[in-house]
Amino acid sequence: MYKKILIANDGSEGAEKALEAAIGLARRFKIELHMICVEELPRLPASVDEVIEEKEAANHRFAAVVAGARARAKTHRVKLDVHVVAGHPVPTIVAFVKRQRIDLLVIGYMGHSALYNRLIGSTTDRLVELAPCPVFVVK
Repeated sequence: MYKKILIANDGSEGAEKALEAAIGLARRFKIELHMICVEELPRLPASVDEVIEEKEAANHRFAAVVAGARARAKTHRVKLDVHVVAGHPVPTIVAFVKRQRIDLLVIGYMGHSALYNRLIGSTTDRLVELAPCPVFVVK
């Protein structure tokens, strides 16, 4: 059975559904629940100051997401450990899963057009492919 669940939350509608599912699993099976919010950094930052500014902006941008998630978890009497980190979503989440020894990654499905998925791919697809643990995709 799972001991640690990680919900990846970008504030989207899909992530909200995934959060509900993760809280339900954590409550029902008494599993440790973590949430990660990844603020994307510019691909080629001009300076260290730009990276610092982006990280500070991320903390404010995700404040509502974090507060809402904590309130929902508290309502269901589930402890939620929140991690807001800077980076690029897929490698950052995969590294976090490995480092924290997460047993189950819960993510929301965000539909794109077939052309978008064919040309660029989706974060969901890449996480399913690269995560070193089972991935529960909530639609």
